[in-house]
Amino acid sequence: MQVIVEDLSAVKKVLHIEIPEKDVVSELDKAYKDLKKNAKVKGFRPGKTPRSVLERLYKKDVNADVSSKLIQDSLIDAIKETDLRIVGRPEIEPPIVDGNGPYKYDATVEIEPEIEDVDFKGLTLKKNLYKVSAEEINAQLKMLQKNLAQQKTLEEDRPAQEGDFVLIDYEGFKDGKPFAETQKTENFTLKIGDGPILKEFDEQLIGMRTGETREVKVHFPEDYFNNKVANLEITFNVKLNGIREVVLPAIDDEFAKDLGKYGTLEQLKEEIRNNLLKGYEKRSDQEVQEQIFTTLLEKTNFEVPDSLVEFELEGIIDEADKTLAYHGTSLEERGLTKEDLAEKYRDTAEKQVRRRLILKKIIEQENLTLSNEDLENGYKDMAKAFNRPLEEIKNFYEQKDSNIELLKISLLEKKALKLIIENSSQEIVEPELESKDTGT
Repeated sequence: MQVIVEDLSAVKKVLHIEIPEKDVVSELDKAYKDLKKNAKVKGFRPGKTPRSVLERLYKKDVNADVSSKLIQDSLIDAIKETDLRIVGRPEIEPPIVDGNGPYKYDATVEIEPEIEDVDFKGLTLKKNLYKVSAEEINAQLKMLQKNLAQQKTLEEDRPAQEGDFVLIDYEGFKDGKPFAETQKTENFTLKIGDGPILKEFDEQLIGMRTGETREVKVHFPEDYFNNKVANLEITFNVKLNGIREVVLPAIDDEFAKDLGKYGTLEQLKEEIRNNLLKGYEKRSDQEVQEQIFTTLLEKTNFEVPDSLVEFELEGIIDEADKTLAYHGTSLEERGLTKEDLAEKYRDTAEKQVRRRLILKKIIEQENLTLSNEDLENGYKDMAKAFNRPLEEIKNFYEQKDSNIELLKISLLEKKALKLIIENSSQEIVEPELESKDTGT
């Protein structure tokens, strides 16, 4: 077999592969021998059909099968022979074997970029030391207070107002006819002012009394998340079945006890403080990493294979899909397509690939490895992060070798980042946090 490598770019190559005629003939002979054993051809006993007859009946299929086998066997050998670090799938437009002369085909492949040793030592980093304010703790307490709020049927006879929870029946009409996207719905609960349908809809509920029916006209904007009603004029028939008011509990020791695991309000505040500090610590670490990658990307120049960017992009889009599904919506309902997301996040995907390739280079450059203890600690960290038993986490990763490999890569990348930070100078600063509106 002969292999010639043609350079299209630093990361894109064409393998011109030629398989000797004798190997092609041998594969064709084998294919026809196997076919002869099993072929059922009228006028011939099993195993006695002449090859000339088989060629007349099955030549196209046999040649296609042989072409596929020749490529499958030779491509692996060609990649080993050239010692290329292939990424992604090779692109091949295979010709069909004709049985005359050697078999030639081209395979376009992408390879990992050759990256020069990364100079990661001596970076100057700034680490923000965030502190938790009383204002932030109070904001968290008010959020918990809203979660424990109770809805009570309004005893006084008054009209609905902003902030009330109301129970309504509604049906939407377009041009006087029932509209499928706004079909009749009964006992729907909404908070006036939150605008789950539309703010304009909520505003027209203000002033309604229990038992009252009202006509509500709204115009959905062009960018409405459900594109099936976007830019449409819809008239709703709405009946108010009841009004409920929100009763907030007092923030005291009893409030803390109602949350289940706190004896006093001070214990709850301390837990909130610790959780906020953990979040800030994570934020601070991410900011340091951003500084590291910004600096290293400026110092390290290399071409990125398209296939790696596409793979990363698929992951980003898939994650967006799952997030929308979790919140009960979809790309289509948001008026988006996968092509829109691909265009929006392509630069992000390329940046992510560059980061991983730089870390991979540092791992190889510094001969970083994982010990059994490192892997065990990795399992423990995952168990803690997901609040799951250690054995459950281990079983998940040990089900597939690919799972363990992904975990090992992640742990090695963390080790590389730690090495960079240890060889950098860090200035600890206290940033001024923006004041947060705690609400009511």
